[in-house]
Amino acid sequence: MTEAQITKTVFLAASRETVWSFLTDRDKLALWFHPADQDLRDGEDYTLLGKTDDGVDTKLCWGTVLRMDKPSKLVCSFTVQPLEGAMTTVTWTLDEVGGGTRLTLQHTGLAEVDAPFGLMMALDAGWDEHLNGLRGNLKPA
Repeated sequence: MTEAQITKTVFLAASRETVWSFLTDRDKLALWFHPADQDLRDGEDYTLLGKTDDGVDTKLCWGTVLRMDKPSKLVCSFTVQPLEGAMTTVTWTLDEVGGGTRLTLQHTGLAEVDAPFGLMMALDAGWDEHLNGLRGNLKPA
């Protein structure tokens, strides 16, 4: 399985700069994805957090910011618990269109870590859910 990747595109009624802030600012990430331990910064590690049933912070996703071309491209290594530490790559591309932004997500490297199809389906559904959350937080007032 050499073509195992997830690609999503959404159109958002917001400027690239606004969308960029929702991808990199820890407080805005918490609104649609997961709370981050810090703002995302070029070359630095990041951790996205969740809570266990008893309220304790736990690591959900983590990696390193590999490239930041504000406000057009963000590339991060990315893993989650089911990948058992194997790293994949998530690339966000932001393009100006009309009065808003076309945001494209590419999640690659899944074949290299031999991700089972069920995990790819779960990641695919998860990205849909999170991107819908992003869209909801960017709706014009």
